[in-house]
Amino acid sequence: MTETTNTHYDMIAIGAGSGGLSAVERASEYGKKCAVIEVKTIGGTCVNVGCVPKKVMWFAANTATQINSAKGFGFDVDFKNFSWEALKKGRDNYINGITNWYDGYLEDLGIDYIHGFGKLVDKNTVSVNGVNYTADHIVLSPGGEPAVPHIEGAELGITSDGFFELQDLPKKVAIIGGGYIGVELAGVLNALGSSVEIFQRAGTLLESFDPMIQTALEKDYSNHGIAIHHNTQIDEVLTDKTLVTNQGEFSGFDTIIWAVGRDPMTQHLGLENASVNCDQRGFIPTDKFQVTNIDNIFALGDATGRTPLTPVAIAAGRRLSDRLYNNMIDRHLDYNNIATVVFSHPPIGTIGLTEAQANEQFEKVKIYTSEFTPMADALLDHKTTTALKLVCVGDDEKVVGCHIMGHGADEMLQGFAVAIKMGATKKQFDDTVAIHPSSAEELVTLR
Repeated sequence: MTETTNTHYDMIAIGAGSGGLSAVERASEYGKKCAVIEVKTIGGTCVNVGCVPKKVMWFAANTATQINSAKGFGFDVDFKNFSWEALKKGRDNYINGITNWYDGYLEDLGIDYIHGFGKLVDKNTVSVNGVNYTADHIVLSPGGEPAVPHIEGAELGITSDGFFELQDLPKKVAIIGGGYIGVELAGVLNALGSSVEIFQRAGTLLESFDPMIQTALEKDYSNHGIAIHHNTQIDEVLTDKTLVTNQGEFSGFDTIIWAVGRDPMTQHLGLENASVNCDQRGFIPTDKFQVTNIDNIFALGDATGRTPLTPVAIAAGRRLSDRLYNNMIDRHLDYNNIATVVFSHPPIGTIGLTEAQANEQFEKVKIYTSEFTPMADALLDHKTTTALKLVCVGDDEKVVGCHIMGHGADEMLQGFAVAIKMGATKKQFDDTVAIHPSSAEELVTLR
């Protein structure tokens, strides 16, 4: 925490996650006096209980998979032991290094970091720890928190936050929810040795994704021992962690993880004191410039309910300060064609429209697909699937959607996302010489 005697700023951000930090960082580069307020730990969800520690666990799970796959390539390797304790300690030390670094970094930028609960007093005033601070511009970036259903026994489960507090590898896990978080945690725990079952209300994993991705992922997860229960509503959790559902009772779990969505942390911000509007769930609507209904108050990141991804919050925060303080009067984030990755096993990368969405919006749609066993798995007993789809529209076959599942999908999509953002056509993909042998080459050779 920065000790400060300042009480007035050009910009105050409530929430020191990706959005808030990015806004004040960029504003400080333009010579503006800024403060950022955080009640929990600097870095927000992504650094502390989200993207970063999740990716560490994903790498650990990949390592376990590679050890088990080594025999397929002729290596005489035994999986002798795995220490969850050592993994957790290393991961936590890595995260602590990041959060400790922020103190000096913000000080170097001249940004005041105030630890405490920030609450709006009026449209220009924020109260923290009994002290009032004023600002010309206020950014609301409080982030979100995991949702827990209002059912009897729900407290017997943990959330994704609790996953990072686990002291031991669970033996048998019930993951409630088949979205991003549920799918990612299922893959990690399964690879590290847990028995995993997914329960979800929907009829497929990753309900909003293209059906090709849904089908390929469910096939691979089932082949690797993950049980998937569709159309299943959890009605109650008994004291022995038995799940009472509309499909019957399921028992034997030592850990239950709720992965049923996230709620915005806006309920105690004092929005009413500044007449800031929010919807019934607590999300704060904004226009394309991140402006709320109050012209000097802005909202970023998960609290807006719009594309809750770390790079989105960062991009929106930087563009906001560019517009406010560097005369870029139309600077704003375009929320179309934002690439995203699910760190499942194997990973999934997607950008743009699904096949169904394209058919709803365009008259002329052409789909190109490919599905195969990747070369990396050719010699293995337990293979994964690589599946790719391009969604093209119009006479020039503009690429409006790209969906990939398979080894390296997380890395290969970034470059293709640039091309799609620029409006590339299928012919331009075809005119690109392939890199061989690779999975990515399929995207420029599809017929």
